[in-house]
Amino acid sequence: MEKFTTLTGIAAPMPLVNIDTDMIIPKQFLKTIARTGLGKNLFDEMRFTQDGAEIPDFVLNKPAYRKAEILVAGDNFGCGSSREHAPWALLDFGIRAVVSTSFADIFFNNCFKNGILPIVLPPEAVATLMADAQKGANARMSVDLAAQTVTSSDGQVFHFEVDAFKKHCLLNGLDDIGLTLEKVSAIDTFETQATQSRPWV
Repeated sequence: MEKFTTLTGIAAPMPLVNIDTDMIIPKQFLKTIARTGLGKNLFDEMRFTQDGAEIPDFVLNKPAYRKAEILVAGDNFGCGSSREHAPWALLDFGIRAVVSTSFADIFFNNCFKNGILPIVLPPEAVATLMADAQKGANARMSVDLAAQTVTSSDGQVFHFEVDAFKKHCLLNGLDDIGLTLEKVSAIDTFETQATQSRPWV
């Protein structure tokens, strides 16, 4: 998993509330177990017509936001089903951080396991950052995980809370497999001792 330390990039405003995982990645794209290739279908039913043509008014189709790395969203982002494909699709598109007042629990935890930082801020802070994101590509936000801050394009700084263990994992690029591999020497020692003490197993 790629480390998350600092990020400065374009933020796309998505002021909708209750953006669920089926909106993020519709069910027909859940057949794959690969974590790549889903970015082209991110928000598919909002981005494209049934004929596959882009919907010009959708934020990620606008020239200013095609390379967005941050989303500023409404309440309860990531609600709905528990599909891990949702953070996979966001990450494959290039989104590394999502700012909202609240997230669905399973989606929130899946983000950390896939290298995305979900940031919870008070409504007034999200409103300020939403307005900042609406300025377009010239308004670049900065996220500093170590300092736990989001800085708007005009220098306003907002502090966010994050679980210490989840922060450690993101800063060091550790998913569940990476955490296990950190203990590989202890695992090898245990297996050697177990084999010696129980050779019949």
